[in-house]
Amino acid sequence: MNVKLKENKPLGLACVRSFLRSYFVGAGFNTRGLQNIGFSYAMQPGLEAIYKNPEDLSNARKRYVKHYNSHPFWGPLLIAIFLSVEMQIEAGNFPVALLDKVKNTTSYTLSAIGDSVFAGSALIFWALATVSLLLAGHQTPAMLLGSASLVGLQVFKVYTFWSGINKGLSFLDELKKWNLINWGERLKFANAVLLLIIWAQLWPASANMFEWYSGTATLGLLGWLIGTGKISREIVAVLFVVVSLFIIKFI
Repeated sequence: MNVKLKENKPLGLACVRSFLRSYFVGAGFNTRGLQNIGFSYAMQPGLEAIYKNPEDLSNARKRYVKHYNSHPFWGPLLIAIFLSVEMQIEAGNFPVALLDKVKNTTSYTLSAIGDSVFAGSALIFWALATVSLLLAGHQTPAMLLGSASLVGLQVFKVYTFWSGINKGLSFLDELKKWNLINWGERLKFANAVLLLIIWAQLWPASANMFEWYSGTATLGLLGWLIGTGKISREIVAVLFVVVSLFIIKFI
């Protein structure tokens, strides 16, 4: 079969487009392939620049419409690493048969790290620190913290994408040395301290110890009921609003 070859698109520009599309990895989330639609959409410009043979390009596209799921902060790095692997496949230096195993292992491992470090530690730290600053009346530092966190996240994404393209799978060894899991644990200790500070800031001067401990014990009990699945969080939210309105009316 004669296959018409296409001209290669500039790889650098294609990588920039793939990076920008990484912000849409979560788009098209579905229960069958999870993030596969957004991920394959982000891979598309890079694959078009790597493969000039339409049949090879079609086969490469099919490799990324399968199930995919990882933490969104790792999206740029994973896209860059897999584009780097595709360059090696196109050059005949990497067996296609190994890609699925590498793809699943890498994305699931980074997903677990992302859930622990980013979702379970860093974002909680940002939220608690912002609440504490606002309770203390420091609106400007709270805004600056949010802005610095947002900028820092974009720098992290650009750096990991650039490293993934230039170093490929070997960048994972460098990433391991960052010791992110331990940093996540340290942030959780910091979050515990922040929580105590917030409790102290919220301490009502007019309330006695019995009222305060009763309130915190009630919240703890509700948290336990939600965490163990004995009651839905929606019911607790409705009860909280109703009780709050009742108390406000009679205070």
